[in-house]
Amino acid sequence: MVESRYMTINMGPQHPATHGVLRLLLELDGEIIVKAEPHIGYLHRGIEKLSESMTYPQALTLTDRLDYTSALSNNLAYCLAVEKLLDIKIPKRAQYLRVLMAELQRIAAHLLWVATHALDLGAMTLLFYAFRERETILEILELATGARLTPSFIRIGGLASDIPATFLPRVKAFVEDFPRRVDDYETLLTENIIWKKRTTNIAPMSAEECIQYGVTGPVLRASGVCYDVRKAYPYSSYEDFDFEIPLGSHGDVYDRYLVRMKEMRQSNRIVKQAAEKLPDGPFAAVDAPLVVPPAKEEVGRDIAALIRHFKIMQEGFRPPCGEVYASIESSKGELGFYLISDGTNKPFRMRIRPPSFINLAALPKMIEGQMVADVVAAIGSIDIVLGEIDR
Repeated sequence: MVESRYMTINMGPQHPATHGVLRLLLELDGEIIVKAEPHIGYLHRGIEKLSESMTYPQALTLTDRLDYTSALSNNLAYCLAVEKLLDIKIPKRAQYLRVLMAELQRIAAHLLWVATHALDLGAMTLLFYAFRERETILEILELATGARLTPSFIRIGGLASDIPATFLPRVKAFVEDFPRRVDDYETLLTENIIWKKRTTNIAPMSAEECIQYGVTGPVLRASGVCYDVRKAYPYSSYEDFDFEIPLGSHGDVYDRYLVRMKEMRQSNRIVKQAAEKLPDGPFAAVDAPLVVPPAKEEVGRDIAALIRHFKIMQEGFRPPCGEVYASIESSKGELGFYLISDGTNKPFRMRIRPPSFINLAALPKMIEGQMVADVVAAIGSIDIVLGEIDR
């Protein structure tokens, strides 16, 4: 009998391709992965527990630090949950601006993904191409929010402020130019023989396996499952926009790449529609004095109203007792917030459903039986951010 001897190695948390402090414990038979075990506990952020000691508006700032490549999307998911708890109706202008910013953020997140994923597999040139457009998006968002990474701009009840006059012209110029830029990315990669050999038939997952593991986002859709929260459970007026859900068929690393490239084009379509059809009106709810400050013209007439508002903001508003769940389609999948209110000014419990955490659980299934050299491609294809995994 031939004895089989396995070798156990650590990959990460210092490995540059683990995209954060992820440690993989790999059991190898030669170069074939027999068993893989992810270890995630190196960040210890405690965001869910911290929120219990903060008022609802204060806890908003914690959401920026989850998937920090999609901070505005995190803001949106949290605000939708609190607004559901308070039964606040958001004006159309605020809803459209939320969609516009969330889709710009999705494009920026996908650009960061394709840049680093390609770099992990040896395609360095694309890093410079993708970061050029990502920088443009961050400058546009900074124009409105005043921040590049953690804006906390989407607020409970609407937005922190209206957009400046120079914002929409910059957005429209970007959406006209961006499809040509995506063509450049695809020229570099899509039919590149080396890229296809490194990604085709690597780390595949069937539709049934994805559903069993609870996988969402581009990883799920690359396996042919047409599920997108924006279509299945429309929020923030997504039903007003015309866009398609890109799907794959093989569920491998190459299909996940193709799905995200198509998603950037679809997000660009949504941003264009939102900018062209942006309605007039308030940027925040007008019938929610607990969470929305009085308008500037009202402040001059009633200083007491402003003082009352800031006192409420300092002490925190008190929603009714109950529990709610609200979710969005973030750049990585379904991001949900489950809130329990006990009638005080702080969440009794906040539980986050992060797509990176759920999708990472499927990594062992993807890579067991694969070559150890393909682990880097598999991790990159999931597009994880450890900020929302070890919360």
